[in-house]
Amino acid sequence: MTFRKSLLIFGLVAAALAQTFEDQPSITISNGELELIVLKQGATLANLVLAKDAEKLSPLWNPMRMSRELKDTPRFNGHAGHFVCVDGFGQVSREERAAGLRGHGEAHAQMFEQRHAGKEGKTSVLTMSATLPIVQEIFTRTIRMVDGENVIYVESQLENLLGFDRPVNWAEHATIGSPFLASGVTVIDVSGSRSQTRPYPLNRPNERLAPGQNFTWPMAPGLDGKSIDMRTTPENPRYVDHAATLIDPERQLGWVTALNPQKGLVLGYVFKREEYPWIQHWGNYPANQKMARGLEFGTQPYDVPRREAITLATMFDTPTYRWLPAKSKIETRFLLFYARVPEGFTKVDDVRLENGQIRIEDRGAKKQVTLAASLW
Repeated sequence: MTFRKSLLIFGLVAAALAQTFEDQPSITISNGELELIVLKQGATLANLVLAKDAEKLSPLWNPMRMSRELKDTPRFNGHAGHFVCVDGFGQVSREERAAGLRGHGEAHAQMFEQRHAGKEGKTSVLTMSATLPIVQEIFTRTIRMVDGENVIYVESQLENLLGFDRPVNWAEHATIGSPFLASGVTVIDVSGSRSQTRPYPLNRPNERLAPGQNFTWPMAPGLDGKSIDMRTTPENPRYVDHAATLIDPERQLGWVTALNPQKGLVLGYVFKREEYPWIQHWGNYPANQKMARGLEFGTQPYDVPRREAITLATMFDTPTYRWLPAKSKIETRFLLFYARVPEGFTKVDDVRLENGQIRIEDRGAKKQVTLAASLW
């Protein structure tokens, strides 16, 4: 390590420390309220805890830990925590596979280079970048944390190295996991509207949703003819769920939250609807309780091959891909928060971001959580 790099890392003090997580090279960022571990592979947000939480409970999905708990050998394939799917969300075609492209895009499989790490006043800043060699794009992600806030700000940029306009597929595969994701306890709330169950063939194992049916969030049609509340985590898990929700077109900012009222903890995301108009709900609920739930906000409703997403073009009068112009860059911006909620807080009815604050409301309980969000 050069002297300059040593100074950069030292200068962050408790802001960014190089280390490993689950045997993967990583960086830890802390601001006194939150501690976030970012993997160098994929710039994946791998672990998030409250700095003062003795239990150190992370809401993010950790399949490696789950494998160890099941006495299996952990195998890291880039799918963990909150990873980015760009350029591509879902399976690849036969021809793309032959060319070396993998599912969910190239970014989550690349080793990112640290471009910047430092403090700007009270703000810790980490910038990481990687070239995506097959699709010929550069993906850059900047993460900011302000001292004393329960909020993380994420800005991303995708640069087209080629000389023609192209449609791109981009999703933030934000995924929560057990034990934060608990049967009959953890609930998901979304600024949702028109929704659809994924149009799978019938008789897929462990499916409980009627395929290809439109509904209004959160009550989805089940195979048995009964409605299923997509907010809740099954009490007797043995299912796999897939559905998509259109973010409310009346809102400029969309949001999704995961609340564990027993632990008194809420994780949430706020993002621009024009950049991420869709959320895919992926619920992996095995009987062994090692569960995962995707809160996957992106440019398309389902993780499908790019040809399928682009051929679909629109769903519910909303595009299912985004354009990346020739030799140009596009950007996205979102924030996530992780905080405690008061006793009796059981549902998120609204998340509002205004005047440098996030307000999270449970109207039925007449309770509200207010968090500082000074950088939005």
